[in-house]
Amino acid sequence: MTKNKVVFLFDVDNTLLDNDRVTSDLRRHLEQAVGREGQQRYFKIFEEIRSELGYADYLGALQGYRIENPHDPNLLEVSYFLANYPFANRLFPNSLDVVEHCQQWGTPVILSDGDVVFQPRKIDRSGLLEAFGKNVLIYVHKEVELEDVERRYPSEHYVMVDDKLRILSAIKKAWGRKVTTVFPKQGHYANDPEVLKVYPPADISIERIGALLDYDLQILRQKGRAS
Repeated sequence: MTKNKVVFLFDVDNTLLDNDRVTSDLRRHLEQAVGREGQQRYFKIFEEIRSELGYADYLGALQGYRIENPHDPNLLEVSYFLANYPFANRLFPNSLDVVEHCQQWGTPVILSDGDVVFQPRKIDRSGLLEAFGKNVLIYVHKEVELEDVERRYPSEHYVMVDDKLRILSAIKKAWGRKVTTVFPKQGHYANDPEVLKVYPPADISIERIGALLDYDLQILRQKGRAS
C-alpha cells in the first residue's frame, strides 16, 4: 500500500457536526412523545450504556427504554425521528470547506467512535460519507486502534482533529511528533473546565472548525513536530 504524505483524521460529533444541538432536539422530541419523566428515564439509560460501552448509543438506549415500556406506541415515532434526522443541517459552518482544504495536501479520513448502525447513518445523512470519499473508520475506542489506522492509511504524518482533549492527548502520546493534534473548542466536552485542567493542550487550539482554513500544511506539520 502506498504511504500518504499526510492523512487528516477528523472526529465527527462536535468536531464537524454540532451533536449538542442534535441531543437538544432529541430531548425536546422525547418530552413531546413520552413526557418529561420518560425523557429523563431515556437519558438515564443512555448514560448507563455509555458508561458501560464507552460510546453514545442512541438506538440502544431507545431499545432499553422500550423493554421497560413495551406498550408505548409513541416509541415508534421517536425511532422515526432518529432514523430520519436531518444531520446535514447540523454541520458546523465551513466543515465541508475544511475537508476540501485538506484534500489538496493529503487524504481526509473520518476517525470516530460509535455504534455500528446509528453512527454510520449519521455520517451518511450528514453528507460526510460522500465528502470523505467513503474514507470512514468507526471504532469502539479509536485511541487504542491506532495500529489499525496506520495499517489502513499509512502516512508520514497525521493531523488529528477532535473536540476531546482526552483523545488528542492519548494519540499524541502514542504517535509523538508523527501527529499534529488540533483542538476545535466546540461543544460541551471542549468547554469543560475540569477536563481542561487534566489534559495538556493540543498542538493547535482553534475556536471553531472553520479556522483550519487559515492554516497551511507547513504550519500544521511544524506545530506537530515542535512538541
